[in-house]
Amino acid sequence: MTQENAYPVSKEGLAATGHTLTTVDDDGPATQPNEPAPGLLSRRPVRLLLGLVVPALILVLWQLNSVVGVFSAVQLPPPSAVGTAAVELIERGELWIHIAISTQRVLIGFALGATLGLALGALLGLSRLADALLSPTIGALRAVPSLAWVPLLILWMKIGEDSKVTLILIGAFFPVFTTLFLALRHVDRNLVEAARAFGLKGIRLLTTVQLPAVVPAVFSGLRLALAQAWLFLVAAELIASSLGLGFLLTDSTNNGRTDRIFLAIILLAVIGKTTDALLGIAERWAVRRWT
Repeated sequence: MTQENAYPVSKEGLAATGHTLTTVDDDGPATQPNEPAPGLLSRRPVRLLLGLVVPALILVLWQLNSVVGVFSAVQLPPPSAVGTAAVELIERGELWIHIAISTQRVLIGFALGATLGLALGALLGLSRLADALLSPTIGALRAVPSLAWVPLLILWMKIGEDSKVTLILIGAFFPVFTTLFLALRHVDRNLVEAARAFGLKGIRLLTTVQLPAVVPAVFSGLRLALAQAWLFLVAAELIASSLGLGFLLTDSTNNGRTDRIFLAIILLAVIGKTTDALLGIAERWAVRRWT
């Protein structure tokens, strides 16, 4: 097996195919002789601090604009005005409701879309018959813009929660499906055949060899799907919504509240990044568990 075709597999998978995994004793060297020592950027606190540099710089320039006046307060309200708008909504008990409703819609739509994407991605990735039957149709549906689904969803599901969650489901489905399908197609065939020669098949083959090989790709798809879910949220909340961050955006636009527009955008960015970070933690656990 060449280096280009190498995929991570579990220790059980290596054992089943007759391969062995050489480990280093506790008293031995922690790294290979030619492996570079971990640099400063590999430390999590350092990376966290560096990641805050650009947001802090943007905040400074934003505040500086309120002094210099390059943009008017209507076009770019100062950070203090955005903070005041947040306090107003909190005091009225509205901000947490908007956040909770949007988060609930995203999580439900993401969970349903990711589950469907994993199921169909595995089916088409493992079955050439299913691939031949369903790939052209799914590929065509993937090309449909998100807003094109809105009129149909309103017609079929009216303007309740079902239509909004379904639109988010559609956005979350395709990244998961595509990454899993392609990852399974690119699992090293020699490794799979070797595992089959040692009696692995069906679920045992999937969990021992194929699943560990695609874990990184699966989580890449899940993180893309989560980002898509937040993107589709705004489109979903255009469907006659009266609550949610998407509604806060459109309502603030109609009322000329630029401060609330910036508040909604910042909240979408912060909450989206937070959920992505949580999924990143799950990814690191899964990689350690399965590879």
